[in-house]
Amino acid sequence: MTILLVLLIIGAVGAVAFALIRGLHAFANLRPAELDETGLPKSLAVQNKMMFARVKWQFIAVALLAVLVIVAGSQ
Repeated sequence: MTILLVLLIIGAVGAVAFALIRGLHAFANLRPAELDETGLPKSLAVQNKMMFARVKWQFIAVALLAVLVIVAGSQ
């Protein structure tokens, strides 16, 4: 059980890193001239999407860590 939890935590942390890097890439490539139909830069939507994805994966990683601590403490 603990091996599975550790693998899931590693996967969640990898997803956090991926979302962070993709969001930073969108931030670095901000082009104010490229606007969507609402008048906002297109890369801003990618930045927001990646921010929420990063927060979601961070929550999952922390929850898995809490479960791991509980499981390891009961053994």
